[in-house]
Amino acid sequence: MGAHPQGLCVLTGRPPPTVASMGTLIVGYVPTAQGDAALATGIEEARRRGHRIVVVNTARGGEVSGPLVVQGEARSRLDAVLATSGLEHEVRQPLRGREPAEEIADAADETGADLVVIGMRHRSPVGKLILGSAAQQILLEVSCPVLAVKASYDRR
Repeated sequence: MGAHPQGLCVLTGRPPPTVASMGTLIVGYVPTAQGDAALATGIEEARRRGHRIVVVNTARGGEVSGPLVVQGEARSRLDAVLATSGLEHEVRQPLRGREPAEEIADAADETGADLVVIGMRHRSPVGKLILGSAAQQILLEVSCPVLAVKASYDRR
């Protein structure tokens, strides 16, 4: 784990051969069924496209612990999934106190991402109307295509 000048905690798998030579796919990840669906779909898409994958995990306000921050056993599982994917990968856990959508948008801009994958949860009729603040922010702020995946999505 290395310190980053902008307050990021950046952990990487094998260093990419040349970041410029391959595309990048961002996955907004939290340790939930929706996050797992986004990660599985992100890995599938990255393999299909021959891209590296950057997983962004952050909580509102830059919390360093809590149910949405990947740590301990959940972090070990995430690292194992990424390692067995065979993909070049990086995990970012920004600690700057910003909203998750801002961190995902920044990661997409910094890496020149071709796609952002996020998980979506089932919404009530009113929730569907307003979509959800984080998802809506991501859709509005990210300059590349966004793929939203349901936890119950069956890829068979």
